[in-house]
Amino acid sequence: MARTWLHRTSSLLIVCSVLWFHLATVDAKHHNRRPMVLPLHQSSRNHSLHRHVDNLRRHLQQSEFSPSIPNARMRLYDDLLSNGYYTTRLWIGTPPQEFALIVDTGSTVTYVPCSSCAQCGKHQDPRFQPDLSSTYQPVKCNPSCNCDDEQKQCTYDRRYAEMSSSSGVLGEDVVSFGNESELVPQRAVFGCENMETGDLYSQRADGIMGLGRGRLSIVDQLVDKSVIGDSFSLCYGGMDVGGGAMVLGNITPPPDMVFSHSDPFRSPYYNIELKEMHVAGKPLKLHPGIFDGRHGTVLDSGTTYAYLPKAAFVAFRDAIIREVHFLKRVHGPDPNYDDICFSSAGRDFSQLAKIFPEVEMVFNNGKKLLLSPENYLFRHTKVSGAYCLGIFQNAEATTLLGGIVVRNTLVTYDRGNDRIGFWKTNCSELWRRVQFPGAPAPAPLVSQSKDTNMEIPPALAPSGLPPNVLPGSFRIGFITFDMSISANDSNLKPNFKELADLISQELEVDKSQVRLLNVTSKGNDFLVRWGIFPAASANYISNTTALSIILRLRDHRMQFPERFGNYKLVEWNAEPQRKMTWWQHHFLALALGFVTTLILGLSAIGIWLVHRRRQQAISAYEPVGAPTPEQELQPLQS
Repeated sequence: MARTWLHRTSSLLIVCSVLWFHLATVDAKHHNRRPMVLPLHQSSRNHSLHRHVDNLRRHLQQSEFSPSIPNARMRLYDDLLSNGYYTTRLWIGTPPQEFALIVDTGSTVTYVPCSSCAQCGKHQDPRFQPDLSSTYQPVKCNPSCNCDDEQKQCTYDRRYAEMSSSSGVLGEDVVSFGNESELVPQRAVFGCENMETGDLYSQRADGIMGLGRGRLSIVDQLVDKSVIGDSFSLCYGGMDVGGGAMVLGNITPPPDMVFSHSDPFRSPYYNIELKEMHVAGKPLKLHPGIFDGRHGTVLDSGTTYAYLPKAAFVAFRDAIIREVHFLKRVHGPDPNYDDICFSSAGRDFSQLAKIFPEVEMVFNNGKKLLLSPENYLFRHTKVSGAYCLGIFQNAEATTLLGGIVVRNTLVTYDRGNDRIGFWKTNCSELWRRVQFPGAPAPAPLVSQSKDTNMEIPPALAPSGLPPNVLPGSFRIGFITFDMSISANDSNLKPNFKELADLISQELEVDKSQVRLLNVTSKGNDFLVRWGIFPAASANYISNTTALSIILRLRDHRMQFPERFGNYKLVEWNAEPQRKMTWWQHHFLALALGFVTTLILGLSAIGIWLVHRRRQQAISAYEPVGAPTPEQELQPLQS
């Protein structure tokens, strides 16, 4: 999703120069590429001096940090190409209210829908209710912000190139980062939306988590409080996987991490110094400064694909086509765009490196970032075994690198040292490695189902209920959940057996515990009900297992391959273990006793009947020649 904002400089600056230029980008869900807008900040001596002072102050703060300063370690959800973005979970207020926010390095404000919003769409979670938070405070109008009509509260306004926008008021509250984070909750300023339009209105995610450079950025706020180092890292899952990890704060970079200088004074965006591109070991014949035009080479986690200046794109496209000339060219999934697609490459993306060439990005310092095929290809949604180039032509001189380029790559935005690092890794596995014991307890968990009265009370980080304890002696008999699936290919029905195996892996239960209960379909859309039942040797699901399953369902942590299309959890329901009556509890013993008694009774009756017949047979026996009764009673004749 390509985005940017129209920045306001200060109340003393009347005229703000904004340069609009178009980048063709693709909305992953609808496969529609939209123009991209990047603002050009007016550079003045005061503006540059202000940024320089902020930079110097943060460098001084970093020198005072102790080695034990904590991090906010957070999981990423969703998939770049299926959803168009990655989200993380953030909790705001006391008690915490939960939100799914798009991680965006191109935005400087974190915002969520407000309960008073007059024009906000229906999103994944309920709107933020300031009145329910005992720690919420509005940001009062002051000379450094834009104010509402009543001149009482600060406001924000963000407009994006694809004609979407977000506006509202600024508030301050306690922000929590989840049970995997060692960073305790912190007060932070965020936007409470009163209006949203376009994609922001229709998207499933609740809002935006702004990671860009700016005083309202969540990163800047935490750094200014000296609670984290001036750095953050993102790691996006690979093709067919999704998910990933995010760390707010310093991490120890791997020894072989590749760094590029990033100039914070050139633009508000995170940029790198890209010098050359190589395809199959051969450098593209390009002008030396091709990647240094306009804003240079910009990294934007909120953009799906990559966009190169025209000359660079043409050279890259032609080089790829030459290397895979033996593959058949096919039309793209959307007839409105002239995508470069190749068929007969096979469905196993792990084998793509044997077919498609390696691509290298060479930085000014001579360091190289290796791009595997999953970093420049996306799977064709209508032709099995076909792939398309995920790098497109930009109408302007800026080079824009979206999330596809850094899949399965740990990207460290080391702002304190003005550099950005890249390290190829398995981001799904990385998430497991960054976890550690002693994390705060999870945020409140409330069932989304309308059919259950079960509720797990809040556990406010960092204190509260241990994550493996359910209230009282509550035992769960089974868990059901409904999920809607929108298939990518109308001719292919989802393989529910394979999906059941994937669900068992994601929920970490045995395959035998996952059962398909019901399926209804309409066109490409399927509504599927699943059940998670106790293991064969148990008659209920343990509290630890149940809570783990519920957390994964509630937080949308299940990740499925792209071939299953888009999925959405509709609702889940945890059924308590049913208490059996005395008769139900002793049914087996009673049944066994009854059957035994019946068998013994029938046996006794059978023996008695046999004995009786034998007695009758013995009494009816008469010797041969014995007189009959008639003969005995006949009178004698003389």
